[in-house]
Amino acid sequence: MIIRSAIHSDCEILSKIAYQSKAYWGYSEEFLTQCKNDLTITKEYIDRNLVYVMEVDNKLIAFYSFSLQETKLEALFISPSYIGQGLGRKLWSHALQQAKQLQLNEFTIDSDPYAEEFYLKMGAKRVGEIQSTVFPERYLPLMSVHVI
Repeated sequence: MIIRSAIHSDCEILSKIAYQSKAYWGYSEEFLTQCKNDLTITKEYIDRNLVYVMEVDNKLIAFYSFSLQETKLEALFISPSYIGQGLGRKLWSHALQQAKQLQLNEFTIDSDPYAEEFYLKMGAKRVGEIQSTVFPERYLPLMSVHVI
């Protein structure tokens, strides 16, 4: 297993991982279709954000990204067949190391409701709610992480 910076040629598989990971939670096809733009990783996205991918046996299986402009963990997605194997914890650890290297004191996460429990276990605190960018009537847990 390795974690490396994303490259432009990773975009298609990262978008697929994001979509499949979101689908894992049982969201309807209609919901997922509405989220598709937010789940699509483009070359421009990789250029604007810090994006790290996890590979196992030369296969991309997970990724996370930081927005430095917003000091926010933008994404953390794992291929469904790898969920529950401790890889999220490894990605999280890597993300915290990156945050320390960037000398961030804290960052936020607009969490999917199904991911909130994971972030709480990782030490994040719920500090409120934030309106969904896709569904204005939907509110997401707003999490904060203090980098130690």
